[in-house]
Amino acid sequence: MKNILAFAGSNSSDSINKQLSIYAASLVEGAKATILDLNDFDLPIYSKDLEAEKGIPENATKFLDYIKQSDGIVLSLAENNGAYSAVFKNLFDWLSRAEQKNWLGKPMLLMATSPGARGGQSVLQMAEDRFPRHNANIVGKFSLPSFSDNFSDGKIINNDLNNKLNEEVKQFEKSL
Repeated sequence: MKNILAFAGSNSSDSINKQLSIYAASLVEGAKATILDLNDFDLPIYSKDLEAEKGIPENATKFLDYIKQSDGIVLSLAENNGAYSAVFKNLFDWLSRAEQKNWLGKPMLLMATSPGARGGQSVLQMAEDRFPRHNANIVGKFSLPSFSDNFSDGKIINNDLNNKLNEEVKQFEKSL
């Protein structure tokens, strides 16, 4: 059985992106999902001075170990002002200092959702450009617009959007 890692680029206690990542991970056949919460990986704000003084924080290396032990990654990014959330950007900064190619070539289902009609497309575009430089193997991409209209009771309720996600999940499964 394959082991996939699922998490959201958010530290919100009721993160809509975490809900989407959990749902998407549940659709992956033949895999066990490890769900991570960024709140469990408290990190100081990255600075080169702090890194020189104290090295890479334990929580960054722990998170990187989860990536290393996984066969694939399901990630749903929160979008704040058109970019990564501060908590995710900080984690990403620390991960890339611990291992520059921090995605390790693992197959990735990259997603985003938001309350609005664009569904986090700006942050998806940013990640699609940036992540391959850190050895991301993005094999599927999905944007869920208008979260509260299209997601309820732990699943996507819009059939067209749910079918689209299932197509992306199938691509992800093939790459595991």
